[in-house]
Amino acid sequence: MGEVRENEAYEEELLDYEEEEEKAPDSVNGKPAVESVKKGYVGIHSSGFRDFLLKPELLRAIVDSGFEHPSEVQHECIPQAILGMDVICQAKSGMGKTAVFVLSTLQQIEPVSGQVAALVLCHTRELAYQICNEFERFNTYLPDVKVAVFYGGVGIKIHKDLLKNECPHIVVGTPGRILALARDKDLGLKNVRHFILDECDKMLESLDMRRDVQEIFKMTPHDKQVMMFSATLSKEIRPVCKKFMQDPMEIYVDDEAKLTLHGLVQHYIKLTDLEKNRKLNDLLDALDFNQIVIFVKSVSRAAELNKLLVECNFPSICIHSGMSQEERLTRYKGFKEGLKRILVATDLVGRGIDIERVNIVINYDMPDSADTYLHRVGRAGRFGTKGLAITFVSSASDSDVLNQVQERFEVDIKELPEQIDTATYMPS
Repeated sequence: MGEVRENEAYEEELLDYEEEEEKAPDSVNGKPAVESVKKGYVGIHSSGFRDFLLKPELLRAIVDSGFEHPSEVQHECIPQAILGMDVICQAKSGMGKTAVFVLSTLQQIEPVSGQVAALVLCHTRELAYQICNEFERFNTYLPDVKVAVFYGGVGIKIHKDLLKNECPHIVVGTPGRILALARDKDLGLKNVRHFILDECDKMLESLDMRRDVQEIFKMTPHDKQVMMFSATLSKEIRPVCKKFMQDPMEIYVDDEAKLTLHGLVQHYIKLTDLEKNRKLNDLLDALDFNQIVIFVKSVSRAAELNKLLVECNFPSICIHSGMSQEERLTRYKGFKEGLKRILVATDLVGRGIDIERVNIVINYDMPDSADTYLHRVGRAGRFGTKGLAITFVSSASDSDVLNQVQERFEVDIKELPEQIDTATYMPS
């Protein structure tokens, strides 16, 4: 009860961000939006990024990155975001949510030496590193805008020296390290104009992380833009998000079934736990893939399965929470750069991680919920490209979760056929 009261006290301190009655977003309730949703949430618009009137430097970087047309979520969010509106956005994995806040922040920012203008918080070091990379990709032609990433596992003195000697205009980080730097007055937040949470539900559902986020939030000016993003945003967490905002634009998928991924082929295989290793070997031999992520349920299983695959001469690497933060990040970077083609992982990399070459996900162990399943399989088929998800079902509880996935997202997941056409899941 003490924890509940303490948390209520924290929420009371956000008096200027009173919860409003939940409004159904216009973009969902208006007739034109409904019609476009029926065509598939992945729909690519004929309009280009030029229609957003972005800076020439940003348009040049977008062209360099190979993007021609905005995705549905970018088309909905960017025009409002660049005007400084608060935004809550729930959209499928791989639909370019990161680019929404990266582009809109870079569009608005006017760098002042020694001042942090934008703060992006996320729940893992890997995601923080990735977001920082996205900012650096799109600010190629904006050399005056400096970005830096801060997370635990790196000596805090290194971060303090960086802030003192070369203060970035955009800070990306995890709540624990950002709060430590802000409390010690090394990170000044009084000039922050843009406050962004990625995978916001993950941070706000955890009471400890929510406290950190709220304390950081209260160190920033009242008058700022707040943007929050996630692939899954429950009705319970939405009012919590809105406490941080003033009349936000809300982009939700009106029907949870729309959360299933366009272009992703999904199958299951029934087998016993003892049959998994042999079946996995057969699949890796038979399937064509660029890169593949294999999800397991524990640290020990990740280590053992990776060891087995390496012994069988597969180009495998693993990432799990039992490793040091430095080792995890080094391995993640190596996989992202294509040094290994197979990644064995726990749910540590199940959210938000974007590796373009991944086109197959295998659930070696069934996830614990439909939400976790969605985040895992979202690693394949990013940004509407083709992908394949295969799930091993070895118990009654596994079958229950699979049924939950099919019912909740209105998707028919069939048993894996003897032969699968490569064209159905390999990007052309």
